[in-house]
Formats: sequence, C-alpha cells, structure tokens
Amino acid sequence: MRYNQLGRSGLIVSELCLGTMTFGGEGGMWGRIGQLRQEEADALVKAALDAGINFFDTANVYAEGRSERILGQALKNLGVARDEVVVATKVLGRMHDGPNGAGASRGHILAQVEKSLERLGTGHIDLYQIHGFDTATPIEETLYALDSLVKRGVVRYVGLSNWAAWQVMKAVGIAAARDYASIASLQAYYTIAGRDLEREVIPMLQSEGVGLMVWSPLAGGFLSGKYTREGEGEGRRAGFDFPPVDKERGYDVVDVLRELAGAKGRSVAQLALAWLLYQKAVSSVIIGAKRPDQLADNLGAVDVAFSPEELERLDAVSKLPAEYPGWMLERQGGYRGGPSERR
Repeated sequence: MRYNQLGRSGLIVSELCLGTMTFGGEGGMWGRIGQLRQEEADALVKAALDAGINFFDTANVYAEGRSERILGQALKNLGVARDEVVVATKVLGRMHDGPNGAGASRGHILAQVEKSLERLGTGHIDLYQIHGFDTATPIEETLYALDSLVKRGVVRYVGLSNWAAWQVMKAVGIAAARDYASIASLQAYYTIAGRDLEREVIPMLQSEGVGLMVWSPLAGGFLSGKYTREGEGEGRRAGFDFPPVDKERGYDVVDVLRELAGAKGRSVAQLALAWLLYQKAVSSVIIGAKRPDQLADNLGAVDVAFSPEELERLDAVSKLPAEYPGWMLERQGGYRGGPSERR
C-alpha cells in the first residue's frame, strides 16, 4: 500500500480507501447496495486495516445514518486509535422531511455535523465533504459554514463531491479570497470506462492542487469482469444500473482488460483499479465490498504493474472522443512553445 498527499494539504491517505456504502442497508436502494451488519463490517474494516488502508469514507445519507454508526463502532470494536485513521463523511442528502431537511445551507450543515459526530462516536471528522451542488445555497454560505467547523476543531479538512469544474473553481477562489479553509479534495466518478472527468475537471484539479477521490472505480460492477456482450449476468447492475456507462466502448475496454488479466494472472477488477492508481491526479480510490473475497481481490490492485506499452493500449481503447474546446486547445497549444524554445 502506498500513501499520497490529499491535494496540497498535509493529510496523507492510503491510495485505496474503504467505502462503506454497503454497511447497514435494510430496504430500497440501500438494501440493494449492501446489507452488512456490524460483525460483517468489522471483518471488512479489519481486512482493510491489515492491508495498510488508513482511509475510510461514508456519508450521513448512507442507509439513513446506519453506515456512519457501523463504521464508528467497527473502529471501536477493533481497538483502532483515532489518530491512526482518516475518517471522511459527507453532507447534503435528505435526512428529514421539510424544506430544510437537505442541502448545503449553514443550518443544515451545522445540524448534521453534530449528528454525524454522534453516530461515528468521534470528536472530529478528518474530511467533511459537501455531497453535491446545492443550487439554492450561495457557495459563500456553504464555505463559511465549513470554515466555522474547522475553526471549532470538529472538522480537520473540507472537500466537495460531484461538483462541476466551474463550481469547484469558484469555491477554491472564494475560499482563498476570504481566507476560509481551503478545498482539499473532490470526490468524483472516474473509471477507465468513463473518463469524462478528463475534459475539464482533472485539469482544473491539477492546476489548483485539489486532490481526487474516486468513487465507483469499477463502474458499479461493470468492470468486475462479470459482464460481457453476451449477457450481463447477475450483480448490482442487474437491479441498479448505475453509474451510466457507454456500453459499446465499455465492452471494448473490458475485452482488453480481460486479455491482460489472463496474461498477468490477475482479475479484470484488479486491472481496472490499478489503471486508476497510475493516474497522476488520483489521490485515493474508494473500494467497497459485500464479501471478504471481493475486498481481498480489490486489495490486490496495489500489486499490479503495467508496462508503458500496456498503458498505451489501455489509453487507446478507452480514450474519449475529441470535443470542443479540447481539440482546438490542442491544435493551438504549440503556437508559442515552452520557455526554453523562446530563449
């Protein structure tokens, strides 16, 4: 297991992060995603810790708060010292009825952070993330609320999730101008079968020094190796086809991954995860599991090595089609050359 700096912050996180969306589901969407009870969750958390993972991600909305509670209890049951792990959670989703039961308003954030702290059984949250963009709340209000939590010491770092490039950039600028806590990270969907993030978001993150946490790195199971053109079989996508995938291009990617996996004696999932670990913008990849064997397989991704030729092949089969202004920026990018060429 390797460890990376989260953006430009001083926080060091494992390159793999254990996601806990499979903890505590009882019905509906959360039940389809995962129904792990405390004992089962304890075993997964222990396996993650034994593999070198120090980073755990949850959200208040996961299983209506049960995911946070189970994660916090697991760390206590295993006798983990609080300062040895990085605990991340999120706020935005609906937690109660009424117009103020969701969102990124100051009122909702301040109310929900106390409930997350109680469920997690901790005095502080290492990374507190806004789970999506709230069109009804000014970004300034959201950032002011987050900054107040950092000043109180109940939150150490702040992050965003599922924001567009211009939204993140606006938040970065406001935080810098007002001397608020800086944006440490963005949690976003990114896979070798879905590289949309590379158009605008990743260049912005690299420019501004914002870390990238990847959710659903196996595209909701599409890159698990179970799915083929001949039939999608069973699994989460059979009843919950999310996130969206361009199936035609996706199956081309899976074909190459399957061939390389066979040659390396690895699983398709391990190669899909390993490809993300080779991407410079990625700080940590969030993995989740319902069973110990799934987690063990995912953990093996850290030992996968690609040759330059293999990376080029994977890039070619998964590359996004050119779009404006990208193709024009590339065309015009060489007009002036680098500093050394002007001397």
